[in-house]
Amino acid sequence: MASSFLSFFLVGFLVLTCEVSLAQSNSDDEFEMDMEKEELLGLFDVFEALVGDSDWSKQHPQPCSETPWPGVQCEIGQEEPSLFHVTKIHIGPDILNPPCKNSAKISDSLLKLPYLKTLSIFNCFLASQVTLSPSLFGSLSSLEHLSLESNPSLSGELPSSLAKLANLRVLSLSQNSLMGEIPKEIGQMVMLEQLDLSYNNLSGEVPEEIGGIENLIILDLSWNSLEGQVPSSLGQLHSLQKIDLGSNKLIGNIPPNLGHLKSLVLLDLSNNLLNGPIHETLSGLENLEYLILDHNPLDTGIPQFVGQLKKVQTMSLSSCGLKGKLPTFFSSLKLLSSLSLDNNCLIGPIPPSLGTLPSLDLLNLSNNQLSGEVLLPEDFIERLGKRLDIKGNNGLCTRNEAYQRNVSVYLEAPVCLNNATSDPRSDKTLALKHPNEYSERMKPSENRLKESSDVSWLKPNLVLFRFVVCLLSFFLL
Repeated sequence: MASSFLSFFLVGFLVLTCEVSLAQSNSDDEFEMDMEKEELLGLFDVFEALVGDSDWSKQHPQPCSETPWPGVQCEIGQEEPSLFHVTKIHIGPDILNPPCKNSAKISDSLLKLPYLKTLSIFNCFLASQVTLSPSLFGSLSSLEHLSLESNPSLSGELPSSLAKLANLRVLSLSQNSLMGEIPKEIGQMVMLEQLDLSYNNLSGEVPEEIGGIENLIILDLSWNSLEGQVPSSLGQLHSLQKIDLGSNKLIGNIPPNLGHLKSLVLLDLSNNLLNGPIHETLSGLENLEYLILDHNPLDTGIPQFVGQLKKVQTMSLSSCGLKGKLPTFFSSLKLLSSLSLDNNCLIGPIPPSLGTLPSLDLLNLSNNQLSGEVLLPEDFIERLGKRLDIKGNNGLCTRNEAYQRNVSVYLEAPVCLNNATSDPRSDKTLALKHPNEYSERMKPSENRLKESSDVSWLKPNLVLFRFVVCLLSFFLL
């Protein structure tokens, strides 16, 4: 009886073992099938074309589950049975291993990833030339975010087929070597919220059709070779918060209907060939915080509407050929922290009310034709230190009492003789005690602001030349 019981036990144990093994085998089969085979092989092809690790697919055979990689994200689909689908591919400096290979390219196997929503590749195409395939980037129908940035070997033209990406919200192709014109079809991308084509070699005009991107919030076309006028159709894009067209070859006037952009926070048109006058309708920019227009031949007075920009924090109008006197309405801009009006033809005294602005942290009035006694409050002069620059104004002078108290050394304005406001002849200067330093996507380039305020490189003969030019322009008015 004991042997019979033992035989029964062994038979039961073997049956149970077989069932467990079969269940585990079925479970493994289901786990291996957590992605469609074609989609998985497509992902392997994409990474084989990009990264320098030929064993990537072996190290990450199940990239959506058991063997994940930080640059790949997946979502569970709604089909039955549920499967994982690749929705994001990201390669950049925040993911160091494996690095991109020298012959990195964009594989057509991206088309095998129909659920892909985000493709971002940074600093990857460094050696071998890569172009944007018209057939590829017109077929990724689920794509919402396309960022190919800091890739010096990414060249060629922008394919018009990009307009077929009907769900695209972010198109960022900055800091590459793209060339040619911006296709007019880009105006069909009605879902687009961010368009950044900065730091490329794009040429031609900014198409008027760009006014059709009705949901656009950020527009950055800076640092290209774009010509023609600023398109007036931009005034139709009421969601715009940032316009940066700086460092191009744009001509003409600033479109008056830009004043309709009530949500605009930053307007940067610096380093172009724009002319004045500036229309007073820009007073409608009620939420503007950054106004950067420096290095344009505006050749006009400081427009009156500036005094109505109550939220403005940074204003740069350096090297714009500005004429006339400094207006007193700057004192109403309580949030103003940086004001650069250097290298213009401004005349008259410095309004003492500038020294009452509570947030002002940089004031550059250097290399104009300002005159009279500097009556800025001494605590204001001490607070700004080197960030207060009035040198290169031969008609300015400071009080002898202020010099005796050694308020500032960097004003470079001589002491007024007998408290007079005429041109002084003393070479004594005032100087600063506290040489402090001046300090996303809505903020302008820090280098650009520094460029407009740092004029220490100017030679004396250049200052004399500016004086002659300003004097001639004054008598020709």
